[in-house]
Amino acid sequence: MRRPALYSSSPRAAQSADDLPAADAASDIAPAAPAAPAQRWQPGRRSFALLLLASAGLIGGTLFYGQRHGGLSLTQKDIDAAVLRTLQTNTLPSAAAKAAEIIRPSVVRVVGYGPEKATPEAKTEKRGRNLAKGKPPEAPAPPGEVERGVGTGVVIIDKGVILTNLHVVAGAEKIKVTFYDGLEADATIINVQPENDLAVLQAKKIPDDLIAASMRSTDGLQSGDQVVAVGFPFGIGPSVSSGVVSGLKRAFRSPEGKQELSNLIQFDAAANPGNSGGPLVNMDGEVLGIVTAILNPTQARTFIGIGFAVPIENAASAVGTPPF
Repeated sequence: MRRPALYSSSPRAAQSADDLPAADAASDIAPAAPAAPAQRWQPGRRSFALLLLASAGLIGGTLFYGQRHGGLSLTQKDIDAAVLRTLQTNTLPSAAAKAAEIIRPSVVRVVGYGPEKATPEAKTEKRGRNLAKGKPPEAPAPPGEVERGVGTGVVIIDKGVILTNLHVVAGAEKIKVTFYDGLEADATIINVQPENDLAVLQAKKIPDDLIAASMRSTDGLQSGDQVVAVGFPFGIGPSVSSGVVSGLKRAFRSPEGKQELSNLIQFDAAANPGNSGGPLVNMDGEVLGIVTAILNPTQARTFIGIGFAVPIENAASAVGTPPF
């Protein structure tokens, strides 16, 4: 039985209604009172839990033996020292590694095929992809299908509904997505939201155990909160970068000046061409936004520390069902 898209309420939104600030008049999002999030097992927490269970089992067995045989008696200080030793002598995964482990099965590589673009930006991206594949920067494209654009997508409904950036697939004659298990499938555009540079794809074939990402409201998100970006920069990936939220409600105008995006999340986790359309997640692996742009005043089209993501409230509404 297919599961609908998963949503989690903001942990900071769990305060009482009297404590909440007035709604921002500049925002077009009016978050409803969130429901208590359902508890679910997070695979990234497994190693930490197993270590604590092992410590608890060892301590419990020692206590039982001591009580039965009238010998060893452990104090609370002994127990604390045993747990501390377990934590100090075992390497636990970082918070970013746990977040990446949770979201990775929902991340897909998106490739648009069609006539090759002749813009300077497209040529820069092509050189980057060639270098990533170990080819000369100006290596010609192979005959047949030409990669018009490479980006990232995230599965938000486990029947194969994928969010990505519109600029990744715009003008493509054919779209292919590659899932976490290596399955490659054709995909079609089923909806677009040009004002937020978003496209919704439907994969024609999906893995049997496809996992949809969970989404978290950005209500309560603050500058300094840790985030992770997962995607395919220059086609390499899935690649993981981590950083923090640098600002909220930012605006960005495309280098060509053709489009201006607003209400964006600014972040400093490394992102480059190919990260477009990928998820920006919190430390629980929940999607906060869709990576859509990087700021670089030069023509290099490389990351200098400022990236932007469309908040998940806007992104999920492109599917037709606002989540919060």
